[in-house]
Amino acid sequence: MKAKDIRALSVDEVATKTADMREELMKLRFQQVAGQLTDTSRLRTLRRQIARMETIMTEKQKLAE
Repeated sequence: MKAKDIRALSVDEVATKTADMREELMKLRFQQVAGQLTDTSRLRTLRRQIARMETIMTEKQKLAE
């Protein structure tokens, strides 16, 4: 997702999507340890998306104060 798309979501939706991505990242890490992961670039992409979502969520929370 792009930052513009994330900013269009509510704080609750961003939090839900972040939790889903963290769960997916955990599953990918288990696959990597087991040697079953073929697309290792997905780990990096997910980490960056999670960071992007958390940054935008923090911005929204600061504006709400």
